Amino acid sequence: MAPVTGPVASEAEPVAESAAPVAVRPRRRVLRTVGLIAVAAVIGLVGGTAVGYGIQAEREPTALPALNQPGLAYPAKPLPEGEKAKPLPASEDLRTKAEGDLRKLLLPKPAGAKKSEFADADGWMPVSAFASQFNRPGNALDDQLEIGIRRIAVASWATGEYKETEIRLVQYRAGDVLGAQEFVEEQQAYMPEEDFAESEGTELKGSANGRYYVFPVRKKAGYLDMYEARAYFYRGDIAVEIFVIDTRKISAKDIRSLAERQLGRL
Repeated sequence: MAPVTGPVASEAEPVAESAAPVAVRPRRRVLRTVGLIAVAAVIGLVGGTAVGYGIQAEREPTALPALNQPGLAYPAKPLPEGEKAKPLPASEDLRTKAEGDLRKLLLPKPAGAKKSEFADADGWMPVSAFASQFNRPGNALDDQLEIGIRRIAVASWATGEYKETEIRLVQYRAGDVLGAQEFVEEQQAYMPEEDFAESEGTELKGSANGRYYVFPVRKKAGYLDMYEARAYFYRGDIAVEIFVIDTRKISAKDIRSLAERQLGRL
């Protein structure tokens, strides 16, 4: 198994509340979803319950399914006596790929694309820099450490005159909380709001959880129009977020293609 590479989040990593926002990058915020658990007490009639038990007692017992599930075994077919199953190749073993150099799972820069002015030099984004892009960096950092953030690999490039693309793979530690899922669901939760996509987005095929969004154009006197598209999905312990910004219209096909190709590398 390949050694883990990249900056790893620590419990004591500091972040300045007054950090200046990074130009061009979209502003971020975290909305914590509070789940309400409703407990319903269902009381049945004593007579009906007794009849039910009586009928069940007269029936033949139903055999329980086997505890083992041979259909889920690897390999699927029994091997000859004395032969051992070969391990999955690294290309098919998601665990092995995720434990290696996370940057290798990022989509490569397209041919002809330029290095983004805001690109991270080595392809790694410090957790403190990641948190600084939220509206409340201190709270964001606390939240991320709580759900087990581990490291962030990032690729970004520029095409055309003003178009910027950035892809982030945000990996979380294994634990009681499914950090990648929680992060993605939090981001998706505020996409329908007025300051963002103003829609539920479109389901990303091949992913049970992913969605992509095309934002309404932002107009401001004295400035060029701004178009934006995003995608959010996760696979295993890796959350993926994709940002595209341009002064020209971004098609749904463009952001969908990016998301599908990045999903295919995980």
